[in-house]
Amino acid sequence: MPAWREPSASGPLPLSGAAATAASASTPAAPRSSGSATAYAAARVDALRARLRGLRPWRLFPTPVGTPFTFGYGVVLAVTSGLADHADPALISTLHHGSSTDVAHLADRPLFVLVASALWIAGGITSPYAIGFLFVLTALERRVGSVRAAGVFVLGHVVATLATEIPVGLSVLAGHLPGSSLHRLDYGISFGVAASVGALAGVLTPWLRWVLLAGFGAMLVDDLIAFYDPMTNWGHLLALAVGVTTWPLLRGGAGAGRGRGGERRAAAA
Repeated sequence: MPAWREPSASGPLPLSGAAATAASASTPAAPRSSGSATAYAAARVDALRARLRGLRPWRLFPTPVGTPFTFGYGVVLAVTSGLADHADPALISTLHHGSSTDVAHLADRPLFVLVASALWIAGGITSPYAIGFLFVLTALERRVGSVRAAGVFVLGHVVATLATEIPVGLSVLAGHLPGSSLHRLDYGISFGVAASVGALAGVLTPWLRWVLLAGFGAMLVDDLIAFYDPMTNWGHLLALAVGVTTWPLLRGGAGAGRGRGGERRAAAA
């Protein structure tokens, strides 16, 4: 028969094994001290302040040093837009027609009109494409550098212009369009901006990338369905696709950039 041991005078005997585990599980944890809670809250506040200090909203806008291409080009567009708003309308009409990338001008002096047509904003300085130019080109140039950003813009502008005007010329030759279509007014920056949107999506985080492409693409499809100017609307979609094709070339240079009223005007002359 096992002998029963009397408890010592100094207090109860310590528990061991399963009994000790059960006892500890049933005992509530000691509350966090007020000092620890205060330190934790202070750390959270400091982390939030650090994040807020990291936000630099002025980087959304172009600067002469950080984004020289966007800044310089933006100044030129601001000057031409001011001229368009205040100069004699007959003079502005003459300048627009002289800068138009219509088939007749492309056949006669292609380089001149490809450059001149990109000096005007159809719809003025407050048009959606002008605003898009400001923020999209700034963001793209900060991420991939001035040379790549300018290359994307020029590529989209040239490819989409030729892709929309050459079919017009062929249709006139085939007799499907009247001869006046050779002089359709076509100028603006929207093809370059659309290509820049496509390129910018490639250097953003995945969820921002698809939100940007889906939102901008839906706007372009809606314009196409409206059928106001299908040639130009197809040009916008093509320019967006051109920007997307530049992703492999741009991702290696991401971060190296440290150093709808505004659609293209296209109408029968």
